[in-house]
Amino acid sequence: MKKKLVRITTIPLSLKYLLGGQLGFMNQHFDVTAISSPGVELDELASEGINVERVYMTRKITPLQDLKALIELYRIFKEIKPDIVHTHTPKAGLLGMLAAKMAGVPIRLHTVAGLPLMEREGLERSMLEGIEKFTYSLTHKVYPNSNGLRKFIIDKKLAQANRVEVLANGSSNGINSQFFDLNDEIEKEVHSLKTYLNLNEGDVIFLFVGRLVADKGINELIKSFDSLSRKYSNSRLILVGSMEEDLDPISGESLMILKRNRRIIQTGFKKDIRPYLHLSDIFVLPTYREGFPNVVLQAGCFHLPCIVTDINGCNEIIEDGVNGLIIPPKSTERLQEAMLKLLEKKELRKQMASQSRAMVVRRYEQNVVWGSLLEEYQRFLNQNLAG
Repeated sequence: MKKKLVRITTIPLSLKYLLGGQLGFMNQHFDVTAISSPGVELDELASEGINVERVYMTRKITPLQDLKALIELYRIFKEIKPDIVHTHTPKAGLLGMLAAKMAGVPIRLHTVAGLPLMEREGLERSMLEGIEKFTYSLTHKVYPNSNGLRKFIIDKKLAQANRVEVLANGSSNGINSQFFDLNDEIEKEVHSLKTYLNLNEGDVIFLFVGRLVADKGINELIKSFDSLSRKYSNSRLILVGSMEEDLDPISGESLMILKRNRRIIQTGFKKDIRPYLHLSDIFVLPTYREGFPNVVLQAGCFHLPCIVTDINGCNEIIEDGVNGLIIPPKSTERLQEAMLKLLEKKELRKQMASQSRAMVVRRYEQNVVWGSLLEEYQRFLNQNLAG
């Protein structure tokens, strides 16, 4: 009889895409239940044979709703009696680990994929650090998905060093290099996209993929591109992702630029970003904080040189001057310099592109990441049986 594994995220998008394919793999070895707020992505997992439970959780601090979610999670755990509960994202981590502790779940694990507190100050930061420290105290192991994030957690004394571990070479899910590779179907879609987006031969296309929020460096990116696009009429910037107006919105200046600069193309959220990766020349992620950015792996698989900020995760995937450029976060000037450098120097782009895919596949192939996590589950189960 299979052991029972529960995986929890705050929103279903994280289960479906940030952990894409992983729950199906684990379902071969465990009786897997996925828990998140309701949403179409959770319904899709159910249609793929994964057990699902819908528990409404918010990403903000909402005491009454959080208490309701905690009680519901406790009820679910007491009913299904999981052997392992593994949480992701801050709110799901706090509620999931507390409910699992209360319900007597024998193995409690939490993955950290970025910390919002890194961009907070004063009382708010102290409060968020306290919440993270409490969450980690409820776990048997904490898995930051990059070495830089592990160092931050230990340096800030959020958890003891012997309970904090990076699996494989980092990343929560690795990269499916066969999926993120060119095929005839993508080629056809790219041809249609170029026409639809009014892109021309000779255009140099910068691409950003992610939430359009301030701490992703969107304000700096829009301002940098707006400046260089005045001189280079063949430059284009494609922004793939949804605008979030309630959490960390971009500036009014950026919104004005988006309205008037027709060389900036907004597509909204896209389930499949592969055509956009293939039609682009340079990937840009000027983010302030990350855990381990899957999208940089995906860009690398499509032979894109990447401009990233010098933060954990990004600076582990990109080697400055080899498969991309690393710049300081929050620097419009340095970002513009890097964008200009790769726009003007075509041979440098080609040189970096030739290194990108091989470096990603060698270090972050998906089966390595999944296998490492499966071994970790088995190790804990064996210890639990022995105890």
